[in-house]
Amino acid sequence: MHPSPVPRVTPNQCANASLNIKVNNVNLDLLGVSLSGVDQSLFLAGKLNSALKSKSSDLLKTALSHLHLEEIGIFQKDTFGTAGPELVTAVSVLTNLPLDRRRHISAYGYTQAKALLYPKHGSPADVLSLHNHSISPPHSNLLTLRTLAAPLNPADINQIQGTYPTAPPFTQTLGTAQPAAVPGNEACFEVLAAGSACKNISKGDWVIPRQTGLGTWRTHLQVNEDKVMRVNKDGLRAEQVATVSVNPVTAYRMLKDFAPLQEGDWFIQNGANSGVGRAAVQLGKMWGLKSICVVRKREGDEGLALNKEMKDLGATVVVSDEEVMKKGFGEQVKEWTSGGREPLKLALNCVGGDAGMAIAKTLGAGGTMVTYGAMSKNPLRVGAGMLIFKDLRFVGFWVSKWGDRLPEEKKKTIDEVLGLIRDGTFKDVPMVEVPWSYETKKEELLDAVHGTLEGFRKGKGIFKFGDT
Repeated sequence: MHPSPVPRVTPNQCANASLNIKVNNVNLDLLGVSLSGVDQSLFLAGKLNSALKSKSSDLLKTALSHLHLEEIGIFQKDTFGTAGPELVTAVSVLTNLPLDRRRHISAYGYTQAKALLYPKHGSPADVLSLHNHSISPPHSNLLTLRTLAAPLNPADINQIQGTYPTAPPFTQTLGTAQPAAVPGNEACFEVLAAGSACKNISKGDWVIPRQTGLGTWRTHLQVNEDKVMRVNKDGLRAEQVATVSVNPVTAYRMLKDFAPLQEGDWFIQNGANSGVGRAAVQLGKMWGLKSICVVRKREGDEGLALNKEMKDLGATVVVSDEEVMKKGFGEQVKEWTSGGREPLKLALNCVGGDAGMAIAKTLGAGGTMVTYGAMSKNPLRVGAGMLIFKDLRFVGFWVSKWGDRLPEEKKKTIDEVLGLIRDGTFKDVPMVEVPWSYETKKEELLDAVHGTLEGFRKGKGIFKFGDT
């Protein structure tokens, strides 16, 4: 039986917290997650620890079982025998909650967080460190967020290296000795708490960054409400939401915004098995487009498996990058396009150099090549004849700049793609999950970062946050 309430910490401060208490000098981790500051404000008059010294773990567990869900209980003498009426515990009932619903919380309602950060540009292995810090309870229009999933994109690595046009700010807001930045641009967050002035986002909502440079490689963060956008989480996994705003949106806008494509029209793309490429194949198929998909050559069964995988996604033709560079490839394209009567109107290029120009040469008169990447790090050498006699257009697309300029259009595109994912029309890109819990070591995280720029990866690397 619970007595009348007395002054105590609020349920919001204790939500999702858990206990790690010493009984007779034995560490008793009842709920699987540590709670800092157990002898401070969570326990009235600091009397819990002293009362527990003579109590067994079994009796303590019995007492905890009397708690109602998310209620803060005061256990009287009849519960703990000689423990006394002032024995108080503030705990949320986590024994029936999965690990991804638990979090570390300090004695005063401060969320304990960890972040990968860098104080200067350079190789990730040399400049990244794992930093611990605390986040105060939100007020006004602030949100406290817990990261559920955050992908590792090549652009994130380039930001750390200092070779990307934009970068997150270097600040000391996380309590570092010198200004530092948190890498990462994409993520799916869960709202843990919202300030009283927040109007459109509430506790429990899922949100994603509204613009680039938020810094997502961390367990928790606190931001103004206008820095994120809410998404409908129904029927979705966190990793699907976390990876929607770059690759699928890039593919969607390139197919829609640069050439007047009609049902039955053709486009060609290199890097076709990348995240953007897979998205373009699927969207093109939905919209009745035909595609020539160029992938890096793989030998034997691996090559056959990739070819089948791309065809299953919706590719019309799949060829290797070596085939594209061979003399006579243009004649092959004519065969596929009814003798050239169905000209290629659009080329999507993420490689650059000679490989990029090879697909540009297949375009029909008036065609457009959109460059959105430069993996080869080699320039495009455009011949004058392609401009004068074929009237080809060469343009670039940077989804980050587009999204920052047109945030509402970005949200509409994201919502549409998430709808396709939700109903099973759009398939996920293969992913390699990198678990990140409170105990995860820096070296484990850096290994995953190092693998982001390696070729022939099994899938997109993504931090999957568990018990943080």
